[in-house]
Amino acid sequence: MQNKIAILFIFFTFIFQPGFSEDGYQLWLRYNQIDDESLLNSYKAAISGYHLEGNSRTNEVIKKELSAALSGLFGENVSELSSTSANGLVIIGTPANSSFISANIDKTSLNALGEEGYLIQSIKKGKNKQIVIAANKDIGCLYGTFHFIKLLQTHQNIDDLDIQTAPKVNIRILNHWDNLDRTVERGYAGFSIWDWHRLPDYIDPRYIDYARANASIGINGTVLTNVNANALVLTPSYLEKVKVLADLFRPYGLKVYLTARFSAPIEIGGLETADPLKPDVQNWWNEKVKEIYNYVPDFGGFLVKANSEGQPGPQNYDRTHVDGANMLADALKPFNGIVMWRAFVYSDEEPVDRAKQAYNEFKPYDGNFRDNVMVQVKNGAIDFQPREPFHPLFGAMPQTPLMMEFQITQEYLGQATNLAYLSSMYKECLDSDTYAKGKGSTVAKVVDGSLDNHKLSGIAGVSNIGNDRNWTGHTFGQSNWYAFGRLTWNHELSSEQIADEWIRMTFSNDEDVVQPIKDMMLASHEIVVKYMTPLGLHHMMGGDHHYGPAPWIKDMPRADWTSVYYHKADSNGIGFDRTETGSNAIEQYFPEVRKMFGSVDLCPDKYLLWFHHLPWDYKMRSGNSLWDELCYEYYKGADSVGWMQDQWHSVKGKIDQERYDRVDMLLTIQQKEAIWWRNSCLLYFQTFSNKPIPKSLEKPEMDLNYYMNLSFPYAPGIRPRW
Repeated sequence: MQNKIAILFIFFTFIFQPGFSEDGYQLWLRYNQIDDESLLNSYKAAISGYHLEGNSRTNEVIKKELSAALSGLFGENVSELSSTSANGLVIIGTPANSSFISANIDKTSLNALGEEGYLIQSIKKGKNKQIVIAANKDIGCLYGTFHFIKLLQTHQNIDDLDIQTAPKVNIRILNHWDNLDRTVERGYAGFSIWDWHRLPDYIDPRYIDYARANASIGINGTVLTNVNANALVLTPSYLEKVKVLADLFRPYGLKVYLTARFSAPIEIGGLETADPLKPDVQNWWNEKVKEIYNYVPDFGGFLVKANSEGQPGPQNYDRTHVDGANMLADALKPFNGIVMWRAFVYSDEEPVDRAKQAYNEFKPYDGNFRDNVMVQVKNGAIDFQPREPFHPLFGAMPQTPLMMEFQITQEYLGQATNLAYLSSMYKECLDSDTYAKGKGSTVAKVVDGSLDNHKLSGIAGVSNIGNDRNWTGHTFGQSNWYAFGRLTWNHELSSEQIADEWIRMTFSNDEDVVQPIKDMMLASHEIVVKYMTPLGLHHMMGGDHHYGPAPWIKDMPRADWTSVYYHKADSNGIGFDRTETGSNAIEQYFPEVRKMFGSVDLCPDKYLLWFHHLPWDYKMRSGNSLWDELCYEYYKGADSVGWMQDQWHSVKGKIDQERYDRVDMLLTIQQKEAIWWRNSCLLYFQTFSNKPIPKSLEKPEMDLNYYMNLSFPYAPGIRPRW
């Protein structure tokens, strides 16, 4: 089996070769020949070949990748040279495997970059000028190689390079909500890419391409299975399959993690209980973890969803989250594995605002978790809404490493029919100031561990990947996968810089293509928020499938699954009062943030109705009444999709026809859906405000009953019933 994997591994690394159809499969790793003749000639003059020492599997990856990239971009074969003396050579290696690097690179600078960081430098040796990609470990060399290839793809100047970079976060991981039957919860790009039925003997080439794409943006971990876990993945028949994926991913620095179903000792272990304080349960997990490491020696650890939305957990046995997480952490500790324990918990039995429940439940446990436990916290306190203020837990648990959880899949952001570039949303959260230790205590500093000196740090993203040819359903969904990876490596990057890179690598370096697409991307998230949930509204999507607007939903098994629970529209006004006169959720923030959110005069408009219930006649900063402002926001959002279409039409003929047509069709769908959102919400809220839509705005063609009677029983991504 090992030899078979090695052969397949070498073969599959050629899958992204120029000449394949422009259907989006190549993602941002397109190595088409550079069409700027002057630039191409300058690159050829600067690069005569490459040299790499060492025979690790990661080094084999580097050779294949660099050879494919240089040969494709240059339009001619670029070879590996055996000597380091040639002019224009790209030399890759570590001090341990390259005497040239050991002699010419400052070891202090290199040591500061850790195990995954790298440097790229131009070096002159006599008459020769060479480019060095150096790191302390082979994986750093691979990351550096992808960075260097990106410089060429984006037409950067490589005459005098001096780049040093290391990841700000240790664990940069995708969470796949993929089920063993290949359905994907909240997935909008086809079925799961993991073909469990045909593994371990049939190895899809897509697995290697997946690993390459992740390595190219610095992602170093993947949780293969859904947080609503199936215990079968922990059985030997599935661990054999997991082993194959882990072996394939290892040269790319990609560790495999699994979700652990808390009731597994009962379901597959034959025990009568899963009580974490029972010795036989602890022993079962100890033995199970040993078994997993026999299959996967570098197994990363467990992601756990416990006592949330019907999932089993320690509270079933009157135990705490600490009891459950520490039991698993103790089992993993001898193998350097970690536990990522999700803080997404809420109970319909709790009388308090759902936005407060995770804080109330986890804050008292600060400092009680083992040092290999990370509490994984969503960016906002409700559930991946189009816009949320940052979660109050960030900054509130200084003795516990908190792991950010972002959603890349667009569950509440138009799914795979809407273009929404999410880097802006990620940055809005990461750059938010918690004031936990005074001004400048940003969420990013909490998450990267620098605020409280945590060695363990991480950011997770719920994957938007499926088996569609273009991976993410919508071509621009790829930009969110890309942006997520780039920000996990360096959260100080700007959304504009990341968009610029992605466009140039994915479509073209032509400024007449780059600028209109970039303008569209940078505006897209705000546009979607405006036609879905402006001014701090939230949780107004359709039930179960979460597709489309349904602000009228009120009959659900639990109140906090309804829309009316959140917008609280009545004849007096709209919005959720989370101030001292309401649920007092603002008390969970530090005083400076509490003061801002708690004051109607200081609260930013974008969060206004998240924290305040205001009269329909309330005068906004713009001078408009709240009702009129709400109308203008909804219409502005819907109308702006038309502007996005114009931006896209401006690049017609300047990119390939296939991808142009697909995005164009999806923008047409998005325009219809934006109008649907606008009309549904305003007609519904109008029944409470009893105010007319401003005369300057066109009136909805259909009445409220029409929208309320729309039905979508087979919308994609519906959560399975347990």
